Amino acid sequence: MNSDFQKVIEALEIKFLRARYVQIKKPFVIKNFCDVDNALFLLHKGNISLRIGEKLIHVQEGDMLFIPAGKQAHIAYGKGEGAEELTYEDYLARREEFFLSVNEGALYPRLEDSFSYVTFSARIFDAVSFFANLDIPPFVISREAGLQRQLQDIMWEEFEQNIGKERMLKNKTEELVIGILRYIVANNLFMEKLATNMNYFKDPRLIDILNYIKNYLSGDLSNKVLASVANISEDYVGQYFKAMMGINPQDYIEYQRMEKAVELLRTTKKSIREIGREVGYKDTAYFCRRFKMMFGISAGKMRKRTSLMNV
Repeated sequence: MNSDFQKVIEALEIKFLRARYVQIKKPFVIKNFCDVDNALFLLHKGNISLRIGEKLIHVQEGDMLFIPAGKQAHIAYGKGEGAEELTYEDYLARREEFFLSVNEGALYPRLEDSFSYVTFSARIFDAVSFFANLDIPPFVISREAGLQRQLQDIMWEEFEQNIGKERMLKNKTEELVIGILRYIVANNLFMEKLATNMNYFKDPRLIDILNYIKNYLSGDLSNKVLASVANISEDYVGQYFKAMMGINPQDYIEYQRMEKAVELLRTTKKSIREIGREVGYKDTAYFCRRFKMMFGISAGKMRKRTSLMNV
């Protein structure tokens, strides 16, 4: 397993996305939090709790909550009677009612009901969303001073305007991701899932398929084409892909297309129609339906969410 993780680390493309220091203005619940990015929260003061199925987990002050990309979570912020329950879409439309983003000055003293968070992407060969593919649930990291320090270093770097800021954020985010992996391995978390879902390192044919999908998202990605790329039969390619990745190829392709669409919404001013076509959807209405079904919010609101997060 350690040798597999070494391959993971060598192949990971890690990108810092954002870091924020936030105060909870009033208690509320997001019933279906879900993002295409990985998110690591550090609770300073106050209350955050996470529900997975019937299990309720309280994040303690000083603990961290890691939510892998693509994983839905039921999250309660703050404590008090009558906390309003929201869908993720409702929350994005009303975010400023519930959170105050502190964008200036040092991070001390810590405010009441406050937390910091960092979001990042981590992709194998810049093609596979690593933590999403591992299929691990959100989990709490308890009293891990090293990871706390790494997150806080990122926060300081983001708040300051020193030379080399972008390079430092990149390096420190890479250290943070390795720290999360080390925590998972050291605490024997999800080891069966990890062993099952890291099979893609054992067969170069799969890497060929993954890289082809990445490079030709707007094109024909039928099983016939994928079979040709991997030089295996069309009848077998779907079974082969699912055995290696735990998901059928067309579902994987749709997720990659939607991840690319989110990236384009965040980084370009292209219209939703243009973005849909660029990621392989000729029918804009169908693209919009699939986007909302996958993320729980419309493409337009995802773009609005991005502008809010960058305020």
